[in-house]
Amino acid sequence: MVRLSGDLDADRRALAAAAERAEAELAVLPEPAGRGDGQRERATAVHDGIRTLRAEFLHLHVEAVYRRLTASGTRALRLPELVAAAAAEVPGLLPGAEQLAAERGRPQAAKEGREIDQGLFLRAVLRSPVAGTHLVESMARPTERALGLLDEFRRTGELDLGSVTLVRTGAAARITMVRTDCLNAEDNRQVEDMETAVDLALLDPEVRVCLLRGGEMTHPRYRGRRVFSAGINLKSLHSGEISLVDFLLRRELGYLNKILRGLRVDHPGAWHTPVVEKPWVAAVDTFAIGGGAQLLMVFDRVIAATDSFVSLPAAQEGIVPGAGNLRLGGLAGGRTARQVILWGRRLHATEPDARHLIDEAVEPDRMDQAVEEALARLDSPAVVANRRMLHLAEEPPEQYRAYLAEFAMQQALRLYSADVIGKVGRFTKAN
Repeated sequence: MVRLSGDLDADRRALAAAAERAEAELAVLPEPAGRGDGQRERATAVHDGIRTLRAEFLHLHVEAVYRRLTASGTRALRLPELVAAAAAEVPGLLPGAEQLAAERGRPQAAKEGREIDQGLFLRAVLRSPVAGTHLVESMARPTERALGLLDEFRRTGELDLGSVTLVRTGAAARITMVRTDCLNAEDNRQVEDMETAVDLALLDPEVRVCLLRGGEMTHPRYRGRRVFSAGINLKSLHSGEISLVDFLLRRELGYLNKILRGLRVDHPGAWHTPVVEKPWVAAVDTFAIGGGAQLLMVFDRVIAATDSFVSLPAAQEGIVPGAGNLRLGGLAGGRTARQVILWGRRLHATEPDARHLIDEAVEPDRMDQAVEEALARLDSPAVVANRRMLHLAEEPPEQYRAYLAEFAMQQALRLYSADVIGKVGRFTKAN
């Protein structure tokens, strides 16, 4: 049994040696998809052993490691940069680039589950008041892609980012989700495009209020109809194309947090308020399922068509619905949250309990008018100040950080659980 001493450099060497032995044991087993019951049990025992040691290492050293990676907090590393730097700094703590590349080429059921080690590491970072706060603030900065597109957007007032479009009309930035073939189901690509669009809307000084809506679909069942979002793309999850770092955690710490708490950027007035915030309106057509429902919880005004519904089918999918567990209880009450998350209850736009997530239900032919009224009414500096104070009271940053720490670990475990792999496999066959 390996014992750590508390000395960082000595413990780095001990962890690296133990991880090398664990990898040697895994190497003599067949690939994950070809393992029998006994071999799967052996692999689980190997992973449990080395992850116990990694957890102990992180308990002792996570803040020291984070200080090294960020040059004592002077470097702002985003999630992919952080896990890559940690893998290089502490061999055996996290999967390396070659291991991750091998995993990316496999269906979810055929992976070794190395993202679980990323979840373990990020839980430890986010649990730390110093390191976790620095990471949250680093993720609140604009992306390089958005900064590179800002001049073009300010000049033209419109951009097609692939899975979303962004148009400025007057003082309003209008983001439209246009994954027309898959009902705006989210994957790594859409998370990238959404964060870019949110950054640009917040960076553009001509924009004072923002809108998110789904576009018209080409999907056979909903052709010609607007759809808000079908949530996570389960086909992409089944094929191994949904990433813990680039999708599930980036989504929460990236564009959702920026909508809620603003963009951390140098600007006039940064001495008193270091973030740029703007009011946000969501317009729900047809349905907001899963991740779509999670989105509504960070918006200032939600307008929905009377023939639409909201749902969070977490128990059916087997994964954790982002920060939905943190926010839905506060909005709708604990009992309704349990009915929606654990029991799969749908909230139809016209029923009373839906008013906890939807501010206004209007007939489909009045949606455009209701949207314009909301944008005009929220276009106010006083709205910005008051939304900031509401969010501080409803979800203090420390509470959010602590939730995301445990989410990083539990979601990583869920991604590789047998029930989730079985469910998404059945879903793709049925569709």
